[in-house]
Amino acid sequence: MQDKDITQLIERQRERHSLTREFYSDPDIYERDIERIFLRSWLYAGHQSEIPEPGDWMLFDFAGESVIVARSPEGGINALLNVCRHRGSRICVENTGCSKRLICRYHGWTYDLDGRLVGASRMHEDFDKTGIALKRIHVELLDGMIFVNFADNPTPFNPVREGLAECLRAYDLGNAKVAHRQNYPIAANWKLAVENYTECYHCGPAHPEYSRGHSLAHHGVRSGPLFDEMMAKAGACGLSVESVNRMYQDAPGFGADYGYDRYPLIGDHLTGSEDGRPLAPLLGSIRDYDGGATDLQVGPVLFGLMYCDYVVLYRFTPRTVDKADCDITWLVRGDAEEGRDYDRAKLTWLWDVTTQADKDIIERNQQGVNSRYYVPGQLSAMENFTWKFISWYLATLRSPLRAVA
Repeated sequence: MQDKDITQLIERQRERHSLTREFYSDPDIYERDIERIFLRSWLYAGHQSEIPEPGDWMLFDFAGESVIVARSPEGGINALLNVCRHRGSRICVENTGCSKRLICRYHGWTYDLDGRLVGASRMHEDFDKTGIALKRIHVELLDGMIFVNFADNPTPFNPVREGLAECLRAYDLGNAKVAHRQNYPIAANWKLAVENYTECYHCGPAHPEYSRGHSLAHHGVRSGPLFDEMMAKAGACGLSVESVNRMYQDAPGFGADYGYDRYPLIGDHLTGSEDGRPLAPLLGSIRDYDGGATDLQVGPVLFGLMYCDYVVLYRFTPRTVDKADCDITWLVRGDAEEGRDYDRAKLTWLWDVTTQADKDIIERNQQGVNSRYYVPGQLSAMENFTWKFISWYLATLRSPLRAVA
């Protein structure tokens, strides 16, 4: 599909309607998604507790690219492309590891944890390894959450850090740890996964486990006595009463967009659990349960659900035009011990059962939009945020392309 054809599709988009089939199935549009969104966005790569010691590293893979996220001897974090400077082989093949050097298994070229070439045997006498290094990409930390960006001149990350500082302070996620991490492969375009996440119109019929404890499944709950009661307790519990919403406002905006918003839990729920009872020690400096939960978002595809005792991070990653990954990380307080302070099965139950259901929903959605008879439908009043995403996406897809290499 040529650029002019994509532009015409964008211009024909109907207000407050879902996208046409091509946006979910055309390989050329998918490549434009990668180039104009993912190679310019701040992408969540993992939590710093996953690489706590010098020499620890983990891989962040997406759409054919692989990044080595490594803890340097000085304690910093580097993001290096997993492409050997000799003949391009992948260097690290396991998902995680610990080593003083990164050694390519093909011909033995060796790099330090800053990416510099430190060893290349049996080369010509005039070979000079000075200046040869693995390509580094930008990396930023937000309360222990690691974000990477492939662009040469990415959108500044400081506004995100400053804008969320007060909101995130009580959770102390920099001192949290990963209790569990799980990947859910989805046979669908990445946009269908994000669209599903950004609306709760489907929560009532699709997620009874979630709906009995979360007010977002019920229309019109962001105001009223229940909301006021939660906000009145929040300050006493040490939680911020601020709300910031800069999501999908700036197009293109690849990290400058962020959001934090609290809402009440219902049915005597104190957290996101099967019975509503606490699952883990209170996070950070939070002193008690205020009867609420928090939605967090950073960049276009990282979403968080923040309870007083644990946090769930959702990352959506494209694989191919009709395949995506939903990667979920559960965070608990850093000194919490499994078996003593939390039960992993109980901790993960709600968002595992919900995501398994969403996986089926999204895959059926892809099957439906693949039909030659599919016609985009009008969005409901509970899909306002989905329309914000679609509007941002189309404006960003139309934006000029800057080099990333």
